[in-house]
Amino acid sequence: MKNRFFCIIVLVLTSFAGHTQVVTLNADGPDGIGTYELITNALAPGTANGAIEAPDAIHPGFGRHIAEVFDTELNKNVFEFYSHVSNTPPDNEPVAGKTDRQRVEIKSYAPSPDNLKAVIGETVQYKWRFKVPAGFKPTTSFTHIHQVKAVDGDDDDPLFTLTLRKLSNGGTRLELIYDKDAAAATIKYQNLNMSLFEGIWVEAVETVKVGLQGTYSITIKKVSDGTVLMDYSNANIQTIRPAYTSSAGVVYAANSFIRPKWGIYRSLADIANMRDEAMRFSDFSIEELNTLSSKEHAEEKASIQFPNPVGDKLQLSEVILNQYNGLRIYDSSGKQVITHDTLSENVNISSLKSGLYIIKFKKENTFSKGIKMIKK
Repeated sequence: MKNRFFCIIVLVLTSFAGHTQVVTLNADGPDGIGTYELITNALAPGTANGAIEAPDAIHPGFGRHIAEVFDTELNKNVFEFYSHVSNTPPDNEPVAGKTDRQRVEIKSYAPSPDNLKAVIGETVQYKWRFKVPAGFKPTTSFTHIHQVKAVDGDDDDPLFTLTLRKLSNGGTRLELIYDKDAAAATIKYQNLNMSLFEGIWVEAVETVKVGLQGTYSITIKKVSDGTVLMDYSNANIQTIRPAYTSSAGVVYAANSFIRPKWGIYRSLADIANMRDEAMRFSDFSIEELNTLSSKEHAEEKASIQFPNPVGDKLQLSEVILNQYNGLRIYDSSGKQVITHDTLSENVNISSLKSGLYIIKFKKENTFSKGIKMIKK
């Protein structure tokens, strides 16, 4: 039975509809494969559970810190994430070994398939459901339940975060916060009463166009009746970080991609006022919008072949010349550095410095997926 369920899950987790590519993740219950294996198959197939950050080794007596449970409200199996402070020592940071914080999260990351890592020029949409348990005790510092993180370069702070926070007056909030980069001040774009979200299932839809002049939107609604609890959008916002040197002289490389994280990541600075928590999640979805189907992408990738690394002349094949009528080249910061609305067999790129670039080929009003090009 395990093998039969594994085959079904692989088939339904990655699907293609028209020109969108979707990966979904749902609990399959006690008759399916293991919870960690299910998550890994969706977010980072072929890895050793690298898509999961959990304190299992620190708190082995509890076992796995993500389980599948039946939820009577949704009438199906869902994921439940566990974070403990009552044990000695408490669950702490499983990756960096820091004892001032704890996390149990799932994510896509570098070994994940390309369609789970959004790069400059792409638009990605994340959907998920979550339920903040009644009486949840957030910290005065941070309790992140969702992050959109950049990778490489300036990638310590998330770009966008949903965090739960306890105020000095005892109130509790759910905040949408934004960190442009390490030098910029944190901005709170939404600051709502946490009580609006406690004890109920809500559904989030978050859309990000990746770029230095990107776009961002998020809507959170009650699952029960569709009531909108959060609605925010920004039509001109930086959603990936370029290469730069800070005022302190720290040199940062450009981010390579952005990716999502879900779960509980919280500070232990206020541990006396915290409790063990169990938060439920369900219906995860990662979708690249306006991208090619798997067959079309394979055909496109096969058609875009050129010598790489490249000297001062980018030599284009007859296949490229027949299928495309223009190109755009972007540097590692996402800045467009070369534009051609006609193509020739040899494209002069002598003005480019040595380094990594992204090239996209134009076909009428659409562009190919970004292809890495190394300039000698």
